[in-house]
Amino acid sequence: MINLISSILIERPVKQVFDFVSTPENDFQWQYGTLAAARLSKGRHTMQTFFRSIGHLMGRRNLSTFEVTELEPNKKYGFKSLSGPFHSQTSYVCEIANGNTKLTISTQVNVVNFFHMDEGILGRRMKKQLEENLATLKDLLEAQRNQPAATVLLPMET
Repeated sequence: MINLISSILIERPVKQVFDFVSTPENDFQWQYGTLAAARLSKGRHTMQTFFRSIGHLMGRRNLSTFEVTELEPNKKYGFKSLSGPFHSQTSYVCEIANGNTKLTISTQVNVVNFFHMDEGILGRRMKKQLEENLATLKDLLEAQRNQPAATVLLPMET
């Protein structure tokens, strides 16, 4: 079994970070290898709802189905895989840290001999990718803070 845990400080409010990471349709923007993801039911996530993800991993395209197992708004979001190349359980925890958000992601992965690769090597690659994904997420969300508000041009009076 591979156990991964990584945290990052994101200079954005907890609600914004939580809403973004708990929306599967956003995954392709910050998770390497994710091509698309979508909920299988309409509306906001609730416990025991499902989503699918299409991705590529080590040259192979895969379709995975996940079930939401934990949901505490603005605090905790968790899901487990029901199909795909791994059996996994993942949890996102958001905490307020000096007015910003500390996001911690933990994942437990059971490799099902999909890769024919040493579990230690695979674990190190997955850890590196998790940290790169978190850095991408941080850059993406913090860039939203720096975007100027829309400018409204009013007609000039004559």
